[in-house]
Amino acid sequence: MKLSITRVCGSWCKPSLSTTLHKPISFYSSILSSSPLKPQIPLFLRPPIHSAALSDLQKWHHWAKTLPLPPSDDPLDPTLLRRELNWLLEDALGDHSSVPQMDIHSDDRPVRLRTSLEQLYCLWRQRIEERRPFQYVVGCEHWRDLVLSVQDGVLIPRPETEVFVDLVGDLLAKNRDLREGLWADLGTGSGAIAIAIGRFLGPRGKVIATDLSHVAVSVASFNVQRYSLQDIIEIRQGSWFEPVKDVEGKLAGLVSNPPYIPSGHISGLQPEVGWHEPRLALDGGMDGIDDLLHLCNGAASMLKPGGFFIFETNGEKQCKFLLDYMENELKGKFYDVKVVPDFAGIQRFVTGFHH
Repeated sequence: MKLSITRVCGSWCKPSLSTTLHKPISFYSSILSSSPLKPQIPLFLRPPIHSAALSDLQKWHHWAKTLPLPPSDDPLDPTLLRRELNWLLEDALGDHSSVPQMDIHSDDRPVRLRTSLEQLYCLWRQRIEERRPFQYVVGCEHWRDLVLSVQDGVLIPRPETEVFVDLVGDLLAKNRDLREGLWADLGTGSGAIAIAIGRFLGPRGKVIATDLSHVAVSVASFNVQRYSLQDIIEIRQGSWFEPVKDVEGKLAGLVSNPPYIPSGHISGLQPEVGWHEPRLALDGGMDGIDDLLHLCNGAASMLKPGGFFIFETNGEKQCKFLLDYMENELKGKFYDVKVVPDFAGIQRFVTGFHH
């Protein structure tokens, strides 16, 4: 699966994988009562406390443009890299007016930077030679109308998950009970889905967002606070349903974009994904369905009558398996269960309601 990037009006996007863990552990903690790891600050939010001569910055820019690409069976796209280099420069500069001058004037006037020139050399080497995802390089991802902090150890939100959120938004616009209810986003990662849903909810609506990863909990908390949604979204650390046992049978909505890549397929993923994104957020077990089955079983007890669920999958095969599983192994627990395609027409999401 590819990790592609498109930047529009200063933003980037790309396709999805997902995350969490195969077996629940018996513990959780609320982010409100713990001391989470301090997340990295995205480059564009850092103060421009560094400085370099324009001529030295131009030398870096020329070096970066001409840095040889390593041989690969899945080579980098030179056109995309040129765009990424410009985006990195925009995020690093304290004053964007210097960007057009990179290939024109050369003098020693100082330019304010949000990171050191030495670090810019290091960051671009990581992008080219280590295939580090560009989102990790700059520390953020533009997703829908959000700019989300991401870093190593946190899955990068993908475009197909935007369709996931659109489906929930359409439902909430028509259903007041769900709009004013309690939702759970399990395996929240950066908090993207929880934040997007939280902005759709009514004045009494709430979201509990959980993740096993301490890094993800820290980053999700940062993103929630940045969008001033602390009163709507609560971040809890723990595995799957463990952190939400206190609301069993009370959830109006349950959403998850879990790990669904078969274990044997991880090594064949694009280097940016397989080498760098957290395996915890990718590996769904031998067939990729371990966590999806756990979610289906848990949904039967966690949702209140009429409660809605939506899970993202790896595609048609997994969707069909889940439909069969719910119809046979969980017979009578759910109704109006259906498969919904993503923007590319791939059967991607399984949705339904609890009896």
